[in-house]
Amino acid sequence: MGVSIPVPVSGAALRAGVLEAVVLGGHLLLYPTGILQEKPAETGREHLGQTPALLLHGFTDNRSIFVLLRRTLAAGGRRQVETYNYSPFTRDLRVTARHLARRVEELCERSGQEQVDLVGHSLGGLVGRYYVQRLGGEARVRTLVTLGTPHSGTRVAPFMDAHPLVRQMRPDSAVMAELRAPAPGCRTRCVAFWSEFDELMEPTETARIEHPDLRAENVQVTGIGHLALAAHPAVTAAVRRALDGSGPAAVESLGDAASVA
Repeated sequence: MGVSIPVPVSGAALRAGVLEAVVLGGHLLLYPTGILQEKPAETGREHLGQTPALLLHGFTDNRSIFVLLRRTLAAGGRRQVETYNYSPFTRDLRVTARHLARRVEELCERSGQEQVDLVGHSLGGLVGRYYVQRLGGEARVRTLVTLGTPHSGTRVAPFMDAHPLVRQMRPDSAVMAELRAPAPGCRTRCVAFWSEFDELMEPTETARIEHPDLRAENVQVTGIGHLALAAHPAVTAAVRRALDGSGPAAVESLGDAASVA
């Protein structure tokens, strides 16, 4: 199943490029504020009964990419939203996924909830998916949302193959083979946002989840690039709706602002 979120564009490719440059400029200014890991907050009474959300950044990035998305998800104070910075020296996303497993257990214990929602941008989405599919995370993750994540591997920037993490994001990597393996009975609902102007996805459709055992919804966003997927108001609002709903109700909510693809 797939849906499409139309973002009004004029000269689509040019508009996407300009928007991406603006988002990049703002992100570079904010980047230093996200270098340090945030201190876990105490769960207040206003969050009781709400599934907490944990946000996972992408390759060479940090939690500052989620300034706008976090504000949208936490609006009204109903949902506890936290970020997880993994090490910039990470060389194996499988190791990061094991660290994520411990972070999720800690968040569940602190919040008193049995499950969390994960939102991953780019590589962060692969880390979350590996945890769900390969490390038993489907028992702890209610919904996994990915933004511009190379679920089938990306061929972009072949000159960066010297980095082991980049090699793991190639279509023929061992990690991709593990993610293609059967995942019978996986209970986690997956929502993958992708854009035809995502310059880091080659091909762009690689950001879709295509797996027969996963409950996956693919949402095509038009007119924006890779970084903007984590910041554009149309996307952040749709992510919030995806986390507010479950099953068919969420698809109907997305349909209010989208057309079925």
